[in-house]
Amino acid sequence: MSENSSLRPVNKVIYCVLAFFLGGIGVHKFYAGKTMWGVIYLVFCWTIIPSLIALIEFIMALFKKADADGNIYL
Repeated sequence: MSENSSLRPVNKVIYCVLAFFLGGIGVHKFYAGKTMWGVIYLVFCWTIIPSLIALIEFIMALFKKADADGNIYL
């Protein structure tokens, strides 16, 4: 693997769907194994900020190149 070994592989399609539809409450962060970020998104979900960041993360993940198994590394 040419990526950094501290990065965790997640399925690109599932991550993008979660980021687009449930990103405002941080579900995509929990899925990626970033629990603390998921909690932060959940705490601030009453603002629009996590939703905007999740939309940006969705777009970034959408353009990331997936490996042969359909995974991206986050």
